[in-house]
Amino acid sequence: MNEKTKLAQMPDIASHAEVQVAGKLDWVGMNEIELPILIDGPDGRQVQTNARISAFVNLGEPDKRGIHMSRLYLHLDRALAEHSITPAALRHLLRDFLESHADLSTRAMVRIDFEYLVRRKALVSDNSGWKQYPFSLIASLDGRNFAMEMAFQVIYSSTCPCSAALARQLIQDQFRKDFGVEGAVDATQVVDWLGTEQGVLATPHSQRSAADIRLQLAPSFEAFPFVQMIDVIENALKTPVQAAVKREDEQAFALLNGQNLMFCEDSARRVGTALREQDRVSDFWARISHFESLHPHNAVAIVTKGLEDGYQPIDGHPSGWKGWH
Repeated sequence: MNEKTKLAQMPDIASHAEVQVAGKLDWVGMNEIELPILIDGPDGRQVQTNARISAFVNLGEPDKRGIHMSRLYLHLDRALAEHSITPAALRHLLRDFLESHADLSTRAMVRIDFEYLVRRKALVSDNSGWKQYPFSLIASLDGRNFAMEMAFQVIYSSTCPCSAALARQLIQDQFRKDFGVEGAVDATQVVDWLGTEQGVLATPHSQRSAADIRLQLAPSFEAFPFVQMIDVIENALKTPVQAAVKREDEQAFALLNGQNLMFCEDSARRVGTALREQDRVSDFWARISHFESLHPHNAVAIVTKGLEDGYQPIDGHPSGWKGWH
């Protein structure tokens, strides 16, 4: 018996068995598929990295038992091994999903989660180091309607304005205690005092913070603007976390924090203003989270572009992005 005959005799339960309960399904497929992908690095060269992928089609025929999941996997394996990920490549992949399920499905979706590495220069010193940014690409095809989203996260530092004001008040009180409230003060004594622990009696609390960004991209672009969008957010917030740090870099970072005191509301407004200025972004959803050092809960603000019909993310979260998975 040859292999072709043997294969034809194997049972195909998904195609031939009767359904237990008839009904259409919104999405059927797989997630957490582990595959290597090719992306264009910051210097334009092709880079291979690991990804976790979700692939789905709808099941529009209520009397069909299931879809052909192996076909989705094989299309992914072939497409992602041959080409860098671009909007055009993802659209072609989704078209292959639907052509291989022509008798079952009319909609397809893919989500690709991976880490994007960017080498960043230190603030002052001549050093540089690598920073890692989690990205998600989410694409859907419904008939001829193609939609594309890009999501990523930027980690930055936030210093509380209220805490800064309270710290300044304590320093003022200590100054009055040490120098009095009347008469001339010797400038040299004051400078020396400012260099002591008494001169920095209290410090405002700062914390690592996160900007989770989800962008609905305009259909006309040819490549994903990974670094460009990272730069938009980091330039708006002013205090992204650093990689390589010497003392002069740490001092410069302290200065940036002092010059950019931010509640989560301030951070969200900065991000919203920056994204509204981007022509390639047709809509956006952004969540700002300050992981407070003062108390165990987070301070959170959410901002959207505010289009009339509201932002409806591709993978079914009407209130916005709920995380990476």
